[in-house]
Parts: sequence; structure tokens; C-alpha cells
Amino acid sequence: MSAAPALRLSGLCKSFGNAVILKGVELTIAKGERHAIIGPNGAGKSTLFDVISARLPASSGSVALNGEDVSGLGPLAIHRRGLSRSFQITNIFPSLTVFDNLRCSVLWSLGYRYSFWNRLARLRDARERAGEVLEQIGLQRRRETLAGVLSYAEQRALEIGITIAGGASVLLLDEPTSGMSRSESDEAVALIRKVTAGKTLVMVEHDMSVVFGLADRISVLVYGQILATGTPAEIRASAVVQEAYLGKSFTHA
Repeated sequence: MSAAPALRLSGLCKSFGNAVILKGVELTIAKGERHAIIGPNGAGKSTLFDVISARLPASSGSVALNGEDVSGLGPLAIHRRGLSRSFQITNIFPSLTVFDNLRCSVLWSLGYRYSFWNRLARLRDARERAGEVLEQIGLQRRRETLAGVLSYAEQRALEIGITIAGGASVLLLDEPTSGMSRSESDEAVALIRKVTAGKTLVMVEHDMSVVFGLADRISVLVYGQILATGTPAEIRASAVVQEAYLGKSFTHA
């Protein structure tokens, strides 16, 4: 029997009043796959992430995570089942140090709950796990720096670290290289490739060089529906995708 996919979206719909944003999205993403979702502005990409991660409830349809139907669960319950998500806008604790941002993110995954009696300094496993992630994201020299004074690229690296710190097997990254220079973007791609090894990555990204350089498969979302899914070569060669989104000039880029 084949393993259950990391994510399976079945007939996923989302409406806000009379505005229909997602229109029966069908998508299956295998475990260990790096999958990019692309599409024009207003296609519904961030809304799709919001529904998958339970930030917004689906109007209809279902989401299965590692073979388990998680439809109707809240964000924390889904996170505990192995899904973690970053956002377009950097989402960190600016008044905490880099290390404390990471340490806070690992506590629930290690089984700790809120308690007056648990002093963070005594939690050796949390310190060690946070230290491992700190090394993975290359911010060791910024360990005691307040997160709010990091450069933009460093803050995005920290957010990726927060996303992976809890040990999730499925990671949703929403425009991880947005606002970066080419050199910063290249460094971010190398970091993402390293920290997602052995995990399932689903990303929304507008930079096509990032998408085609990192993704195993790509889905094109247009007007709330999946127009096409395939390998980078298949998507690049698709006449339908060229007409709807990429443009013919991109095939020669």
C-alpha cells in the first residue's frame, strides 16, 4: 500500500459573502515533495494557505494532512499534527532575542505547557533544539540580538527557523523571498533547500527563478482554480499556462 500524501485538498471552496475566492481546489502533494503554487495577484493563493492552515474555515471541501482529515480543526490542532506556516509579512517577536524567538517556538512541540513553575533556563532540551535551529539558519552570531533590529533578510531567515523549530513535517512558506535582492534571494533559496530536506514544502512565490529552481512540481492557481499541475519543465512548456500567466517570453528566459 502506498503512503498517504502529505496533503490532499478535495473540492476546497472559500467564499466571503458573494465573493467566491476558491472554487473546488483539488490538489495532492506527496511526502517529501517541494511544491510551488503560482498565479496572478488575486488568484487566491494566500487564501488557500489560510484555509489549509485553518486560519480561515473552508466554506466546503476537505483538507487531509498525512492521511488524516483535519477539516474543522483549529490552527493549533493542525500545527500539533505536523503542519507549520510562515506569512508574507514577517511574523516574529521583535522585542525578544533571536534565540528566545526560536526557544518559544519549540516549547509546545517538546510537550511543555504554560506553567509558572517552568523556568525557561532550566529546559535543556528546548535550549538544545533552539540552538540546533539557530545553527541551521546561520544566525549564531545574532543569538542575543533583538529580533526587531535584524536586517530584513535576517528576519525572514529567523521566521523560517521559527517555522521549522517545532519539527513539523509539512511546511507552508508564503512568499519567502518577497522584498529581497537577488543575492539575498539566492541565500534564502539555499537556506530553504537545506532546512526542508526530508520534509514536505509548499510555497507561494512570485519570483519565477526561485520557483523553477526549487520546486519539484508546480501548480498554477487562476481565479481560485488549479489550472495546471506538473514538473517545472511541463509548466514552462504548457501553452495554457503561458497564455494565462507566464507569458510566452518566459519560455525563452
